[in-house]
Amino acid sequence: MSKPKSKYYVVWEGHQNGIFDTWDKCKKQVEGYTGAKFKSFATLDEAKRALGGNPWSYFNKTAKAEISPQMKKLHGEPPKQGLCVDAACSGNPGIIEYRGVDLATGKQVFHRGPFPEGTNNIAEFLAIVSGLVYLKNNILLLPIYSDSANAIAWARNKKAATLLKPNAINKELFELLDRAVAWLQNNTYTTKILKWETKAWGEIPADFGRK
Repeated sequence: MSKPKSKYYVVWEGHQNGIFDTWDKCKKQVEGYTGAKFKSFATLDEAKRALGGNPWSYFNKTAKAEISPQMKKLHGEPPKQGLCVDAACSGNPGIIEYRGVDLATGKQVFHRGPFPEGTNNIAEFLAIVSGLVYLKNNILLLPIYSDSANAIAWARNKKAATLLKPNAINKELFELLDRAVAWLQNNTYTTKILKWETKAWGEIPADFGRK
């Protein structure tokens, strides 16, 4: 008797939309597609219902933070120079991706993913390290802004304190994680890693807009 599928992947917006029964098939439809919308489900029935529904109702439902006048007074106007980084995670664990955006121009300077079975903390951490590598390789003296206090702490401690366990599905992601930690431990940099104050400045410009 064949083993039942452990996951089904719904692609609402991609090169081809539909339900896919392996991550590799799903990845081909969303990789390189700007604004791709996709998510994994445990059963085929769930995937069928999701495909016919509103994709936004299946993503993380974190409310956008309102700008607080008190916080804005405390932190001032948002910075105009720097590299901001952010991540998107569909599920926990789930499919992740992350990117960096230049604050001055609004241009996306790097994007990585999607990768299956990761966590938001891992993606936010990898975004910071990718930003450090990008700035050092391009000899740019800019700060990095992240809205994740956990990821900033991981980067400063040069250690990924994740509870997620590596397996065959997330093997590539953990290889990236190991390389990121090794880079931090074997490189020096003067880049400041700063907290993006969402309550004072609004959503970070690298946000994927999926809240």
